[in-house]
Amino acid sequence: MFTGIVEELGEVVALEQLGGAARLTVRGPLVTAGAASGDSIAVNGVCLTVTAMSGGTFTADVMGETLGRSGLGALGPGAAVNLERSLRLDGRLGGHLVQGHVDGTGTITGRRPAPHWEVVRIGMPPGLLRYVVEKGSVAVDGVSLTVSAAGGSPGQSGEPDQPGWIEVSLIPETLQRTTLGRKQAGETVNLEVDMIAKYVEKLLGAGVRS
Repeated sequence: MFTGIVEELGEVVALEQLGGAARLTVRGPLVTAGAASGDSIAVNGVCLTVTAMSGGTFTADVMGETLGRSGLGALGPGAAVNLERSLRLDGRLGGHLVQGHVDGTGTITGRRPAPHWEVVRIGMPPGLLRYVVEKGSVAVDGVSLTVSAAGGSPGQSGEPDQPGWIEVSLIPETLQRTTLGRKQAGETVNLEVDMIAKYVEKLLGAGVRS
């Protein structure tokens, strides 16, 4: 479990393709300090298990399901990535509860500067917009953010969901300390919606009674 508060901007050292899977090596001196094999580190919001460490870098295996749902497979050496160690039970929950289980990817469709922040619009894939509400939380590349606006329409009962969009407002600290300050229109981001919304939907769909 994570909080969506990025600890370090890491750098991809290598991504080795393994026929439907991959092995990712990332440089992150801060998050590897005191870490050990078996620990969890979120890379752009994806929870990965450390399999090896050396000289401030760590390696993790990425399975096919993760490659299909996230943008990790498109990373190359030198790419910047958001890094966060798993939440300690005695720590502060500065963002929101983030599982590190990416639901899908979105595309940045525009950036709009404001006096003291920047508004970023992200295209939402069909099927995810219904879990997002204005002023609710969403993890974008592992960054806990508040949804400042949303548009599009989830499909009505029996109809397919339609593509939509969300907007998030980024303060200078977020722009400086995360990859979201660098990504431009057309680039892909990992999305994880609020897990509580998914549980509620399943319970209501199952007709659970009090």
